[in-house]
Amino acid sequence: MTEIKTINADEAYQMVQENKCNLIDIRELNELELAGRVENANHIPMGNLDILLDPESDVFKSGQLDKDKEMVLFCAGGVRSEMSVKSLITKGYKNISHIEGGFGSISNSNFKIV
Repeated sequence: MTEIKTINADEAYQMVQENKCNLIDIRELNELELAGRVENANHIPMGNLDILLDPESDVFKSGQLDKDKEMVLFCAGGVRSEMSVKSLITKGYKNISHIEGGFGSISNSNFKIV
């Protein structure tokens, strides 16, 4: 069975403050437009994760994401990000987690919503 690392919004916030992770919002663009964005989060919709999280993709080559840092995914409520982490682990990703409660818990934490 695949072990899925789940962290809470406060743990994710601390990781961001310490520059220890890539915070990745996997919600669809219309969700961001309706609910807002998390400041400094990278937006990669769930359907594009396989392509854009490839270490040879432009997001890594351009420096937008750092392959040596943990990938911390979140969606609206935590279900899609958990599924995405599980899928990516089966493809060989090791340093990856998701935020329990997703954007709902993030919006009730220290993260800035813009």
